[in-house]
Amino acid sequence: MKKITVFFASLCLPFLLHGGVIYNVRLDGIINPASSRYIENSLELAVKDSAVCFILEMDTPGGLMTAMKDIIKTEFNSPIPFIVYISPSGAQAASAGVFITLASHYAAMAPGTNIGAAHPVPAGGGGGIFGGQSQDSLNIMGEKTENDAVSYIRSLAEKTGRNANWAEDAVRKSVSITANEAVALHVVDTIATDLTSLLNILGGKTFQISGKPVTLPENLPDQQVIHREMSWTDRLLDVFSNPNIAYIFLMLGFYGLFFEITHPGSVFPGALGVLFLLIAFFSFQMLPVNYAGIALILFGIILLILEVNIVSFGLLTIGGLAAMLIGSTMLIDSPDPLIQISKGIIYPVVILTALFIIVVVRLVIKAMKNRPMTGFEGLTGLKGTAETEITSLGGTVFVNGEIWKAVSDEPLPKGTSIEVIDVHNMILKVKKV
Repeated sequence: MKKITVFFASLCLPFLLHGGVIYNVRLDGIINPASSRYIENSLELAVKDSAVCFILEMDTPGGLMTAMKDIIKTEFNSPIPFIVYISPSGAQAASAGVFITLASHYAAMAPGTNIGAAHPVPAGGGGGIFGGQSQDSLNIMGEKTENDAVSYIRSLAEKTGRNANWAEDAVRKSVSITANEAVALHVVDTIATDLTSLLNILGGKTFQISGKPVTLPENLPDQQVIHREMSWTDRLLDVFSNPNIAYIFLMLGFYGLFFEITHPGSVFPGALGVLFLLIAFFSFQMLPVNYAGIALILFGIILLILEVNIVSFGLLTIGGLAAMLIGSTMLIDSPDPLIQISKGIIYPVVILTALFIIVVVRLVIKAMKNRPMTGFEGLTGLKGTAETEITSLGGTVFVNGEIWKAVSDEPLPKGTSIEVIDVHNMILKVKKV
């Protein structure tokens, strides 16, 4: 349906651009699936509303390669001019942001902004012993990833007529330049102090879109600007795309299931645990997850549980903590710090998990070893007084505020202090204290 909308819009463009609106969206922070969905949906609405152009204001340190490529596809398939504006002052377009900027029909930067540092970080994070990859294999993978990124960014720059040599340096050498340098090197098209200045610059400009010239109105600043914010679903998706949030939900899910197992019949903790795990795995679908990390976290939890039952002199606790730390660190399958779980979250969560499991399991085992406090079994061990003489044939005792029939292997005179040692058919078997 979207392709049909874009196709008919491209046929009608010569008639649409004489009047209409301007769509403006803002992308701040890490580029993720929520970002690409937000931009794609916004562009579709812009086309339906006969927008004359689409302006993406951006300030990003980079993000996921898959989400970045989705945004670039949206740019290339846009039937109206797609403008990228790096703003406000102090903003940046780094890593994936460089690719998105180079793929636009027109690129502008606010004073005091910078663009560059697009060197890719190879997936397969961790490496070494626990990552299962040698340093040589990581070097080869890094070289392949770099070469692939270079060819991709050069193709973008050549398609949009920008400086392909600088684009390659941004990947290979992680170079970063200011707004003035970017204009001088023909990386971006202009510097604009604000959105109004940018609209003044864009008025009357002609772009080649799908092989056809598209000219923006001269009075572009007079057009209505529609600022579209992220919908609540996009915001929710953006939150769930955060690896720290996904990790916390994962651990909360384990807590809920663990509490349900140790306290059967509680229901609510188990249901909540399943819900948290579902949210966590939904988040992991949008992230490069190493499921060996999840397995290590589970293994660590099992070792901590065993520590309570087996005398290991702390070895199982050390092994459990190590497994959880390693599993948490390698959970996100990329060493890119932008999409890694924060160490400031991993360490407290692992320590709290260890304390939680050890304390809860100890309490459960202690409760299982304690004698029952209700029913006939609860009478065992209680003390009382013989109301009559107690023999093997019978008698009565006063126990726990009640009078019971009782028997004893040895005769006990009236008034003797007794202790219940067994209960059978509502008759207590007692002995002298």
